Amino acid sequence: MLEQKEAYLLLGTNMGDRNSNLQQAIALIESEIGNVIAASSVYETAPWGKTDQPGFLNQAVGVQTALQPLELLQVMLDIEKKMGRVRLEKWGERLIDIDLIFYGEDTILNNEELSLPHPEMHKRRFVLEPLNEIAADYIHPVFKEKVSSILTNLSDELTVQKL
Repeated sequence: MLEQKEAYLLLGTNMGDRNSNLQQAIALIESEIGNVIAASSVYETAPWGKTDQPGFLNQAVGVQTALQPLELLQVMLDIEKKMGRVRLEKWGERLIDIDLIFYGEDTILNNEELSLPHPEMHKRRFVLEPLNEIAADYIHPVFKEKVSSILTNLSDELTVQKL
């Protein structure tokens, strides 16, 4: 049997039936990536980067997977496509967005296709609030700091509200 790794993903949506989009994404993750071992509450968040668009719903999920990081990324992109995601502009509106935040306990990767841990996660409240709910003690492999500690020291003032 292939070794299982724990990975943390962040889901985001600001188009259509946002709750349904999150539920559909989790169902597809469960069937195509691996066992979902944790799911945060859903959070309503103000748009980040490009602010003239509807607010987002975000949710963090932890998953056990036998996929390697680049395989996992490809399956995540395939799930986004299956659900109807069209990439028109950076940080634009989206039906679903699935970001890989952490993979394994100590995976650090930086190439053209994928950077792990997610290179911007430590600056974004909309990532850290839901992630903290399910992985507060997870240690960031670069900063050697717990998710809860990164969140405590965060300067991002973006509105993130637990639903």
